[in-house]
Amino acid sequence: MHKKCLAIAALLCSAILWAQKPAEIGLVSDNDLYTSPINDQYYTNGIELFYRYLGKRNDEKLAKKITEFRAGQYIFNPQSVRAGDINVNDRPFAGYLFAQAGINTFYKSESVLMLNLQAGVVGPESYAEEVQRGLHKVFHYPRVQGWQYQITTIPAIQANVLYSKKIFTDTYKDKVDFHLQGEASIGTIWTSVSVGPMARISLRGLLLPMYESALHGATLSHDRDYKNKRDLFLYLNPVIQYMHHDATIEGSPFNNDSPVTFPLIPFRFNAEAGIKYRRDQWNFTYAFHYRGKELSNNVITGFYYGSIQVGYLLH
Repeated sequence: MHKKCLAIAALLCSAILWAQKPAEIGLVSDNDLYTSPINDQYYTNGIELFYRYLGKRNDEKLAKKITEFRAGQYIFNPQSVRAGDINVNDRPFAGYLFAQAGINTFYKSESVLMLNLQAGVVGPESYAEEVQRGLHKVFHYPRVQGWQYQITTIPAIQANVLYSKKIFTDTYKDKVDFHLQGEASIGTIWTSVSVGPMARISLRGLLLPMYESALHGATLSHDRDYKNKRDLFLYLNPVIQYMHHDATIEGSPFNNDSPVTFPLIPFRFNAEAGIKYRRDQWNFTYAFHYRGKELSNNVITGFYYGSIQVGYLLH
């Protein structure tokens, strides 16, 4: 009976969400191999599924408000997947499985406010080991050794806020624009603050305003003339980050049960650069991510990975 009730509740929730139009469904895939065929370390794989829909405005200052749901998994490794010897682990094995709900608010001034909550788990219950072993088997990559040293179980509760404000509005607005972005996270897995500029550079026509741009997922509209919308731009986003806590490196904030942990380097430089393309009902993104050195040992370095995103608009 309990399973039947859960199944009925899941079907009802799915039906309610699917009835919300206009909406967008999509997939985000992160992998270090998207930047190099020999690069396979640290944040090595991530997958996210998302669904977002356009809500009603309740303020004249708002251009639109979008509700978003995500589910995903992140996988972290040492530099070598042949880490059966505990001394080879220059970074802990870790997996993170989560679900997320959030509200993204886009203002007519082109400011953006994104709020979200996550719940999930770090540890064996994330199934990161099983997923990675399966992927390596399918693609005939070397067998992964060392997951017995992964970060132990940590319940995950996370809150995240991102705010973006357009700057230099009188000078740059048609083919190039600039924004100042700040982001903060707090929770049992990550607690951090980051800030940095973001630039958009049009590669086709004029830039769309932020409340119509694919940059933060704002392409949803009640206007059914979406088939005539095009958007192609390059974006650049260097940031300075302060990381107070990272459970995938330091282990649980509640105990010392994880066999491999390291102290953090709190301040680091990160950067993201990518291309976003919108055509009719489709949104495409390719992004290059650089992450500065995250922890203290003599082996680990900064690293990079690629991200591919595909979204489809439902009207």
